[in-house]
Amino acid sequence: MAEPDRASRPRVVIVGGGLAGLAAAVALSESPVEVQLLEARRYLGGRAASFEDPASGMLIDHCQHVGMGCCTTLIDFLHRTGLERHFRQDRHLDAFTREGQRARISATPWLPAPLHLLPAAARIGFLSWKEKLHTARVLWRLARYARPDDIHGPSMQTWLEQQQVSRRLQRIVWQTVLVSALAETLDRISVPAARKVLVDGFMAHRDAFHPWIPLAPLRELFDGPLRQWLGDRGVVRTSQRVRELEFKDGHVERVHLADATPEPVRAVILAVPWKHAATLVPPEVDALHASLQAAKELGSSPITGIHLWLDRPLTDLPHAVLLDTRGHWLFNRGSSLPHEATEVGHYYQIVISASRELAELDRDDLAHDLCEELFRIWPQDPRPRLLNFRVVTEQEAVFSVTPGASQRRPSQQTAIPNLALAGDWTATGWPATMEGAVRSGYRAAQVVLSHLELPATTREVSQRAAWLPRLLLRA
Repeated sequence: MAEPDRASRPRVVIVGGGLAGLAAAVALSESPVEVQLLEARRYLGGRAASFEDPASGMLIDHCQHVGMGCCTTLIDFLHRTGLERHFRQDRHLDAFTREGQRARISATPWLPAPLHLLPAAARIGFLSWKEKLHTARVLWRLARYARPDDIHGPSMQTWLEQQQVSRRLQRIVWQTVLVSALAETLDRISVPAARKVLVDGFMAHRDAFHPWIPLAPLRELFDGPLRQWLGDRGVVRTSQRVRELEFKDGHVERVHLADATPEPVRAVILAVPWKHAATLVPPEVDALHASLQAAKELGSSPITGIHLWLDRPLTDLPHAVLLDTRGHWLFNRGSSLPHEATEVGHYYQIVISASRELAELDRDDLAHDLCEELFRIWPQDPRPRLLNFRVVTEQEAVFSVTPGASQRRPSQQTAIPNLALAGDWTATGWPATMEGAVRSGYRAAQVVLSHLELPATTREVSQRAAWLPRLLLRA
């Protein structure tokens, strides 16, 4: 069958060039529609973005983004677009206490999930056997937790206290994993959100915990090869800010750009942050506006990236989990030459999730305090010298997974037949992650194609739990 003429294809406009919008564009690019992706900024990626640091002359990410083996739809997206080769895939995690004690988490080849990590856990030297057994019992209870997410449910900290988990174990074990994964503090995290991380990420499948880490700044990926991939299919238009959506007879009829140019459409995917979505929909579109206003009430949580350039290597590990320290995760970004330095700097990024308490701290003090923590973990004589640093905080990096938050997350299908929503804040069953963003984009594309009575070309990819987790954990 001959391909339809471009002018005769139904026009689908995607508003927003973040990861959700990009995923929707990829999903629609193989279908017989004309796709326009409108992004207000010059660069693609949204919150998964980078900026040029004037001191170092480098592109640096606002915050390091990490995928995991359980992020199967994200991996499908990377494979489809050729970005997979720009990601590092590891099969273990290294964790360090503030005193420098090390634990390597890796799967045992001869044990099935969810037992595959037990030998590694048994070898952790900074936990007593009593603490290990208690943690295993509590993890089992969490995996069997069946209460739905609701506003009256306990926070994870309250639930852990009910299980008689000590403050030390809360800090070393539970806080380390959950705050890093959910970018929220234990006293705000819902129990179902915590269960999602631990069951899907560590128990349901042997490869689920494997980290996927980008090898280049995100702008280089999303505004480089991915932009080219989409551009070859006539998709991307940047520096195009949408002012409002125009509705008629219960449908979106036009998209109005900031310069008042109207764009007639057959369908729209709204892929903007949850705080902004309601501003594009007139209040008289009652059902949709009310849904977006409810989503606007989702709380947010900040994430801080501290970028450090040292005069010598600190560690040759590509990344490390930090236990019971101010920093949560260290990433080794290699060697570089900062503009303001006369010697090569070894570049590391420290990520601090749920970083509200940093707002009142002096940035210089923060950088030096973090260096002191790192030098205790990896002692050297003489100590490395700090050449340069940058502190970057995204105040609304992610939505907050508080009890009942899922009730405020709207479906990708809206009350307007030709309007779909995309974003990690929509109802995906996932927290605010790259996986959630890509899943929402794929689902939004399905909604649009169904409305246009066209076959779906891309579907989200779910990793089926292994047989034993399905039997034991209802995973």
